[in-house]
Amino acid sequence: MALRKLKPTTNGVRHATVPDFAEITTTTPEKSLLVKKSSTGGRNNRGRITVRHRGGGHRRHYRLIDFKRNKLDVTGKVATIEYDPNRNCRISLIHYADGEKRYLLTPRGINVGDEIVSASETCEPSIGNSMKLKNIPQGMEIHNVEMQPGRGGQIARAAGAFVRLMAVDGEYAIVLLPSGELRRIHKECRATIGQIGNAEFSLRSYGKAGRRRWLGRRPHVRGNAMNPVAHPLGGGEGHSNGGRQHCSPTGVLSKGFKTRKKSKPSTKFIIRRRK
Repeated sequence: MALRKLKPTTNGVRHATVPDFAEITTTTPEKSLLVKKSSTGGRNNRGRITVRHRGGGHRRHYRLIDFKRNKLDVTGKVATIEYDPNRNCRISLIHYADGEKRYLLTPRGINVGDEIVSASETCEPSIGNSMKLKNIPQGMEIHNVEMQPGRGGQIARAAGAFVRLMAVDGEYAIVLLPSGELRRIHKECRATIGQIGNAEFSLRSYGKAGRRRWLGRRPHVRGNAMNPVAHPLGGGEGHSNGGRQHCSPTGVLSKGFKTRKKSKPSTKFIIRRRK
């Protein structure tokens, strides 16, 4: 993907950059893999806002992505590369030899017509193929990594993300995450060879606030600019926080306060923390 800079015809597009979508081969998604997606506005099942600054935006359909890669030993061919409004990477429609169709995350370097396979044991370690960690050559870049066997990929699914397989020691594989964290994952977990494509996504400039509104992002207001009834930092003369540490509207500290649970089960698999 490359970024295209718009002509400065208005203030809104003066500094805006947009993708050129050169890798997209079709704009019509596979209808059998679409489901309805309702907007939550950042609210939970009780109607309370749990994620701020969400709401509005264009309507979307959700594309069913095959994160489990559990169609074993059946060769599939990349039919199309498509845009997905729900994620920052591209998705590929795979036509399998038995006629089934599935969406996969598009790795960097894969093209229409390439063949991929999800092997039960071993296969050629080429881009797009899926194997268990114990069968992947050490030092390779992988993505869509499972944390529990059979659960589906949970790690390295964003644009440009990848995990490096460092070693396999006993029952566990040691992987280096994008954050710098070193962690153990069971060697029976599956992963896909290669790096997620569309790595230039983070370099995009939206140009105006309205383009963020189209994506469902509402304005972000500072706490000390609010009234005391709306935020713990609100009120006071000028830009004063009243000597209080920076916190969320519910009072949770936002700088230096650890929010990870000490009893989280996966903590024991971390060899080196990201900080």
